Amino acid sequence: MSTTLQNDLLLRALLREPTPRRPIWLMRQAGRYLPEYRATRARAGGFLQMCTNPEIACEITLQPVNRFPLDAAILFSDILTIPHAMNLGLDFEAGEGPKFERPVRTAADIARLPVPDPGRELKYVVDAVALVRRELNGRVPLIGFAGSPWTVATYMVEGGGSKTFGQIKRMMYEAPRDLHRLLEVLAKSTILYLNAQIAAGAQAVMIFDTWGGVLTPAQYDEFSLRYMAEVVDALTRKADGRRVPNIVFTKGGGAWVKKIAAIGCDAVGVDWTTDLAAARAQVEGRVALQGNLDPAALFAPPEVLRMETRRVLESYGAGAGHVFNLGHGITPDVDPERVALLVETVQAYPVAAA
Repeated sequence: MSTTLQNDLLLRALLREPTPRRPIWLMRQAGRYLPEYRATRARAGGFLQMCTNPEIACEITLQPVNRFPLDAAILFSDILTIPHAMNLGLDFEAGEGPKFERPVRTAADIARLPVPDPGRELKYVVDAVALVRRELNGRVPLIGFAGSPWTVATYMVEGGGSKTFGQIKRMMYEAPRDLHRLLEVLAKSTILYLNAQIAAGAQAVMIFDTWGGVLTPAQYDEFSLRYMAEVVDALTRKADGRRVPNIVFTKGGGAWVKKIAAIGCDAVGVDWTTDLAAARAQVEGRVALQGNLDPAALFAPPEVLRMETRRVLESYGAGAGHVFNLGHGITPDVDPERVALLVETVQAYPVAAA
């Protein structure tokens, strides 16, 4: 598995090493905006069928890097694979998002939860990682990922997506010990899961804390950041003779960038509501930063998209340690030609300014 990387810009930037230009990859770069993805989905059936089939997951992972000169591939999977392996009856309803047949609401529900074995219940993910790594053959690095314990817990307790997070916040206030027990099980599961991805060939890993931003600052520390710190602390740091960088991303977490940087991660993802220059000042060179173009800028006319892209590049400023990305995932109705323009604009940005 030690094929020489032809393009290691992402790994170098995440470790704050100098690079000749800014690397770029995009959250949700393999998705419904691509006609080839839609064709694969029509052939495969539902979303879950695609995630659980290593060959299909590999095919989808490679689609954006085959179409655009991106600097990384990110595994096609989902943040709910761990609770799926806990036998909670996960289903993805068309237009409705994920639903759990058996939500986790009581101490007894939590006590019944197993810690999934990545080599058994999540073997399809591990197999997909190994397959993608082989197929990439050193073109670009492969990013593995997981949801944060807090974010995954929100879906498990709510029974799906939520606008109010009423069920999990009720648990947080009424039975905080139960919630901590759930988060402990999820942290343990996430550590095993991410380390299995690294062992199978992931060259960087990312923790997606999609819903950390719905918490108060004190709640964020206690119920989200604490468990991400636990995960980061236990991650495999080296594989194939080089460092395996990790990225932590809390959507809506701009005010906590300094706290996130202090947990020992290599890079902090920043959404579009935070100025990169302000985030860079807060982290004081401790970590790399990833982000943070507003995903809606991909709807802008070409000249506006170029201008907004350069604004992000300029806001980071000179020096190492920046990975260009969106502030969240690409939406399904984006024109792939806009993505091509974005990648071209980032890669043409003058080295002197980088």
